[in-house]
Amino acid sequence: MEKIKGPWVRIGVHALLVLWLVYSATPFIWTLLNSIKLPRDFGTRSDKFFPFGDGLGEFSFTPVGANYARLWLDIPAEQFAPVAFGLIGLAILLIGVGAQANRLPIPPSSTYAIITAIIVAVVIILPNVVDMAEFYDYFLNSIVVTVATVVVSISIGCMAGYALARYSGILGVVILFTALAFRALPRLAFVLPYYYIGQLTNLYDTRLLLIITLVAVNQPFTIWMLRSFFMDIPREIEEAAMIDGCNRFQSFTRVIIPIMWPGIITTSLFTVLLAYNEFLLPRILTQTNTTLPAGIVQFTSGEDAGFLPVAAAGSVSITLPIIAVIIFFQKYLIKGLASGAVKG
Repeated sequence: MEKIKGPWVRIGVHALLVLWLVYSATPFIWTLLNSIKLPRDFGTRSDKFFPFGDGLGEFSFTPVGANYARLWLDIPAEQFAPVAFGLIGLAILLIGVGAQANRLPIPPSSTYAIITAIIVAVVIILPNVVDMAEFYDYFLNSIVVTVATVVVSISIGCMAGYALARYSGILGVVILFTALAFRALPRLAFVLPYYYIGQLTNLYDTRLLLIITLVAVNQPFTIWMLRSFFMDIPREIEEAAMIDGCNRFQSFTRVIIPIMWPGIITTSLFTVLLAYNEFLLPRILTQTNTTLPAGIVQFTSGEDAGFLPVAAAGSVSITLPIIAVIIFFQKYLIKGLASGAVKG
């Protein structure tokens, strides 16, 4: 791709990118503003855009954290601020430490392990310190289901993708196109059989049934995507490892997988998005052990407009972890998507 040399052309390109950024960010910003409004400010005819804008009359409102307190905690709203600021401060600290992991005196892998351990400890200990609302249970369900779906899907996808990348027979083509056909099926094609299976096995309304279903939905995608990454790795690398004494499995785990990390992380991020944001499957296959997207419905399905700011707070709460994950793994995502794009 040639570099754009004309100054006016560059200005036009940057202007279009800024407009696209504003267009993409506006729904989230609008939801964020609605999440800090009182019901009386949310339901007015004139839209209120400016927090703390007392001089702007009907277009200003006073921001509150009551919606987030009502969503997450079973404590009075005035007690929410210390908990919120403490968690936000801890999150900023962990993100800052993770961003500077390469500059710390310990290996980056150890830094990431410590950060993960702290997050897990906070998630486990927090309900014992503060009275959490039901939405927190939905959050835990989403984390468990998402992590399990990623681990199972990527484990199976790596082995299947590697095998199909190295196997050149007609059976491999049949398996790939069969997986693609399953990927093209609508969600309802999976919901009804797994709903019936859940009723027969008493797994209905359990995390296990939801994990199995999400893995089945996502597995064709992981196999296709990981196979494309494996295809870009020369066979000579693993052949050299086998000459040095490794068997096929050892060359796969010790040589190929380390090279494949950008591709594995990229595929994992797409799997996280699928499992974390899925609405239809948890909505039908669970009742009490549901996940965050399905849990928000309780605030939007009624006739009381006072729940809508709480639903907006729930939408923002769901989005922030995904934004943090994408920012944290951004360099791996870019590297994975660009892998194989240029061959020399």
